[in-house]
Amino acid sequence: MNRHFKYIATSFAILLLLDQAIAADQTQKAETAESKAEVLEQKAATEDSNTSPLTTEIITKPEAQAVDPAGKEPLDDAITCLSRTIYWEARGDGADGMEAIANVVMNRLGHEGFPNTICGVVTQGREQGSCQFSWWCDGRLDDAEEDEPYAIAKEIARKALNRQLPDRTNGALYYHRDNASPSWSVKYIKTVKVGKHDFYKPPSDAAK
Repeated sequence: MNRHFKYIATSFAILLLLDQAIAADQTQKAETAESKAEVLEQKAATEDSNTSPLTTEIITKPEAQAVDPAGKEPLDDAITCLSRTIYWEARGDGADGMEAIANVVMNRLGHEGFPNTICGVVTQGREQGSCQFSWWCDGRLDDAEEDEPYAIAKEIARKALNRQLPDRTNGALYYHRDNASPSWSVKYIKTVKVGKHDFYKPPSDAAK
C-alpha cells in the first residue's frame, strides 16, 4: 500500500512539473509574440507598408495562439486588440470577411486622423462617446465566446501584423454592415463588398 502511494505521489509530481513547464513555455511564447507585435505595429505606423519585416520579427503561429488563449485578457496588446476586433466584427463572415476587418485596422494604423497603435485605433472615440468599432462600447462583455473563431481571428491578426495579408478592401478606412445606410457613406468612395460589410475610403488621402 505504501509503495502504491509513493507511485501515485511520484506520478502526480511529474505531471505537476510537466504542467508547470508547459505553462512557462506558453507564457514565454506569449511574451515573445507581444514584443514582436509592438515592433511590427510601430513599423507599420511609420514606414512604407510594403517593407517586409525582418525574419526575427515575424510572429509565429504558436506564439500568436499563446496570447490570450481564453479570449478574456485585458485589451492591452496589439494581438489581443486586433484579434478581438476581427472576432466581434466578422466572426460569422468567414475568413475573407475577417481578413477585411483586419485590413481596415491596419490601414488606419498611423494614417492621418488615426492613432499610431492598434489598441488606439480600436478604442478611438470612446472618450467622446462615439466609438469607431461598435463592439468596443456596446455595453456587453468583450470576452471571446467561441474558441475556433477566436483562434482564426488570432491567426489573421498574426498575418496582418507580419504583413502577410493581402488587402481585400483596396485601401479602405471605413465600413458598415450591408443592411445599414449611414449618412457618412455618401461622402466616401465604396471600394468593395466583402461578406456582410461594404468598405469605403475618403475621396482624398486624409481621413475624417
